[in-house]
Amino acid sequence: METDQFMQLTYLVLLGLAIAGSAIVAGRNNLGKMAQQAVVWALIFVGVIAAYGLWDDVRNDVAPRQAVIEGGTIGVPRSPDGHYHLTLDINGEPVRFVVDTGATQMVLSQRDAARIGLDPASLDYVGRAFTANGEVRTAPVILSEVSLEGITDRGVQAVVNGGAMDSSLLGMSYLRLWDRIEIADNQLVLQR
Repeated sequence: METDQFMQLTYLVLLGLAIAGSAIVAGRNNLGKMAQQAVVWALIFVGVIAAYGLWDDVRNDVAPRQAVIEGGTIGVPRSPDGHYHLTLDINGEPVRFVVDTGATQMVLSQRDAARIGLDPASLDYVGRAFTANGEVRTAPVILSEVSLEGITDRGVQAVVNGGAMDSSLLGMSYLRLWDRIEIADNQLVLQR
């Protein structure tokens, strides 16, 4: 424990003793009820301190977020589901992707394709992809603008999946645009 932390703890203990002492003096005629209330307040106090101290861990576990570490470097914490998720702006619309280094291309679900202004029904599904669930038809598209935390690429190749997908996949056709991709300490780092 560092000196500053020790001093803060000492201050809190003294403050607690002063408050407890004044409560005892004020309620000396009803000590049993006062003891119950003191225990309740002590538990509330400990709970608040624990919640405050653990808030960053809880927030990052429940809703990890991508962040710019330095200019041109993006850090993405691993989600509780074990995957890395990135939200990219495609043609001005936010689209959430699962990072999939095993996918050759950036693959948009039909729902996400419609959100960014493409009409999935009018696309030509001339390509094929072989997935863990079997073969699916794909339609090649060119995305005019793809941005990640202020880093913008234009004319990015992608495909729209002809089958049902829960989430769009961020494959190597986009990831290869980065100079470095690293996974370490439960974090994905992309660098330009």
